[in-house]
Amino acid sequence: MKKNIYKLHRTLSLIIALPVLLWAISGFMHPLMTNIRPQVATQVLPARTIDSAHIQTTLTAALQKHHIDSISSFRLVHIDTTWFYQVQAPGKTEPLYFSTINGKILTAGDWLYAQYLARQFLEGPAITDSAAALPPARAEAGSTAHDCCDAATSCVLNNVKGAKVHDASMLTAFDPEYKEVNRLLPVYKVSFERMDGIRIYVETTSDRFAFAMDNRRAVFDRVFRYLHTWDWLNLLGKAKHFVLACIAAIAFITSILGLYIFFTTKSNGSNGNSLVKARRYHRYTAVIASLFTLMWTLSGSYYAFSKLQTDTRDRYFVTGHLAATDVSIPFGMLAQAIKAPVNNVSMVHLQDGNYWQVYTKNGIQYVAAATGALLPHGDAQYAQYLATQFSSNPAAAITDTSYVTQFNDEYNFADKRLPVWKVGYNSRHHERYYVETSTGRLSVRVDDLEVPQGYSFALFHKHHFMDWGGKALRDFSTMFWVLMQVIMVVVGLTLYVVWKLRTRKGRKVGTASAAHG
Repeated sequence: MKKNIYKLHRTLSLIIALPVLLWAISGFMHPLMTNIRPQVATQVLPARTIDSAHIQTTLTAALQKHHIDSISSFRLVHIDTTWFYQVQAPGKTEPLYFSTINGKILTAGDWLYAQYLARQFLEGPAITDSAAALPPARAEAGSTAHDCCDAATSCVLNNVKGAKVHDASMLTAFDPEYKEVNRLLPVYKVSFERMDGIRIYVETTSDRFAFAMDNRRAVFDRVFRYLHTWDWLNLLGKAKHFVLACIAAIAFITSILGLYIFFTTKSNGSNGNSLVKARRYHRYTAVIASLFTLMWTLSGSYYAFSKLQTDTRDRYFVTGHLAATDVSIPFGMLAQAIKAPVNNVSMVHLQDGNYWQVYTKNGIQYVAAATGALLPHGDAQYAQYLATQFSSNPAAAITDTSYVTQFNDEYNFADKRLPVWKVGYNSRHHERYYVETSTGRLSVRVDDLEVPQGYSFALFHKHHFMDWGGKALRDFSTMFWVLMQVIMVVVGLTLYVVWKLRTRKGRKVGTASAAHG
């Protein structure tokens, strides 16, 4: 039996040798990739307090001016010191931009705003709160002395500081550079004329930094995609994940067989025998590296199998339907209700009607559009409302609601959105819905059956069990044990080649002896 196990181990080792080498070499690169990210000034822009003096035309008036009777959502944005209503029309991908001074529409507004945002992320915010508070120009009938739309356009296209924008284009689907792991769509890709060819991806509807890539990082990324995630198998569709899962599972089984052989057989002295010497090296390098081989292959196989399920999170979001006559922002009433400076305003629907969704430095508050009353714990209530819509569970079934402001092993960096609310239920294996109230979207749904996969990948595959030592120690640990995998495979292949050559030589000697016999 031991002889058969040894033969099976050798056969399986030959099958998985190249895949494991590819995974190990690219895995060694991954910590390097995380330390050569493109340098940007910031990934979060400071919120600007809205001075109602900048609001000289109501949103209702601006919409009626352009014969728009309903919208899905709105908020306020600024380009330099010029403010606009950013309006999402039903069924449209790109939002529209209307001047808060005169209601004029900003031509190519989303394209311009994407470039403005990208520059802020790359080079830092261009204006201070004091600059933003400068009194706006008055919109006078027939006046052409100041056009806020022209000013905003000139600010973006004629910027004399920093790198010039080479190109800006909207992405509505993921591609090899902006992969599905980035989650956010649609986004704009803004490329700058710099030696490093940096590209900044931004989500204009939330002022969000999505991703950055430069030429150096792109080389590492391309190598990683081909050696580690095997993008060359994308033509197989979901079957690619099945292939990866099976190969990783075979590697796991091979390691188990190797450990069995190690603990049930004894190693003899080499006495100058190169084959025995190679076998001894392989035994000890393999047993040292085997724990991490088991960790990586088990979590990798588990993860690949989980990818066979369709990720449907992007199908869950709420779409508003707001009449143009209902969206004139009552700044005076809102200031009185929340008693804090307003950074932004939108409108959402809860069970009993529409509410102003008011953003302040202390979070989001909700004011009833009909009465002006402040909704207690409004953001939590809206999160529960969203979870109820997405889960089809009754509101009474909610068991807990908590605010999540940082990633953890269950809700990790791959989920992208922060902050979110976690809304839990007792049903369907204690399902939890992580919802983003600022966009009305589901970030992710998890339950007790899915948690082991997430934990195994975070702890065993990405070495987060080393978080106690900080990123530098975790990266060193990852690279050291990946290097051990390479040594284990190389020594194993050397053992096979030595054995094969000796076997072939023995056959030749045997054949020659028979010929002279």
